[in-house]
Amino acid sequence: MNRSSTSEPPMLHARRRDAGEPADAGTLLGELHFGPAPADDRAAPLLLPLDGSRAVADGWSGTGPMSEGRHGLVHWRHDAHWLYGSLAFDAPVGELAPAVERGYLDLFEALRATGFVHPLRLWNYVPRINADEGGLERYRHFNLGRQQAFIAAGQAAFEGSPAACALGPHDGPLVIRVLAGRRPALPIENPRQVSAYHYPNQYGPRSPTFSRAALVDAGGGRVMLLISGTASIVGHQTMHVGDLAGQVRETLANLEAVIGASHRHTGARFSLRDLQFTVYVRHAEDAATVRALLVDALGADAPAVRDAVLLRADICRRDLLVEIEAQAEARGEVLT
Repeated sequence: MNRSSTSEPPMLHARRRDAGEPADAGTLLGELHFGPAPADDRAAPLLLPLDGSRAVADGWSGTGPMSEGRHGLVHWRHDAHWLYGSLAFDAPVGELAPAVERGYLDLFEALRATGFVHPLRLWNYVPRINADEGGLERYRHFNLGRQQAFIAAGQAAFEGSPAACALGPHDGPLVIRVLAGRRPALPIENPRQVSAYHYPNQYGPRSPTFSRAALVDAGGGRVMLLISGTASIVGHQTMHVGDLAGQVRETLANLEAVIGASHRHTGARFSLRDLQFTVYVRHAEDAATVRALLVDALGADAPAVRDAVLLRADICRRDLLVEIEAQAEARGEVLT
């Protein structure tokens, strides 16, 4: 059964461009800049390309015409079917969880006010994500505030939550970016992993609020697969602690498992080699090794490797050395 309604949505496009290449302002919903960013964009995460990766902007485009505005902290831009929003705020020591809750509630109010009530994909950039704050890791404070906001706003905080990642720049404000729509995505879980929202309490007082991936009807008979930050976790446990090569292999196995799970819900077909990779590396000096491991696994000619951007970032667990998020599109439809 087709999950989409009979009315075809305007098309959604994802494109990675070199930072020096002009964007089409008439159809651009929003971008994530990795490398130099516009001077007035306070919500540009402070993540820099590594190992020869070019400075890029990952952009989301609709069909226009565009409307633009602000609601509270949230700056948004939409084309009547798809919305891209961003917000940035400071979280003083001891106030991270309530600041995150307020920020997310502001985001959900903006989505309600504009009519785009379904977050499809979220990007979270939490400075000093692994630092201790009052005896609790900052990522766990973040999860507490995020989940509380989802529950308070009536959003799906467990099964059905949107795809998302959470990475740690060294400095700057806490940044949230969102891609939203008027219809929900279909969440996808990884059969090799415990769903993040079911993690046991050893990972903090509130579990992470995200699905492993999402399938989106992108219009034009196309399906987008949006894969959350993926790392070397099986069940709920980190695998290959201290072993960079082992973590890269396990991460790729998890990506393959997510692709396989997605194929049970769509006629679209995706392959690991053809995904668009964003690779987060904890230690900058590991970047060349990570790229070499990807070449060994997938081949230098694989688009996933050839077009990958490697970025320096802390990851949500101190023992994780690398994380990969990915996306792709293919012809097909989303099924229940």
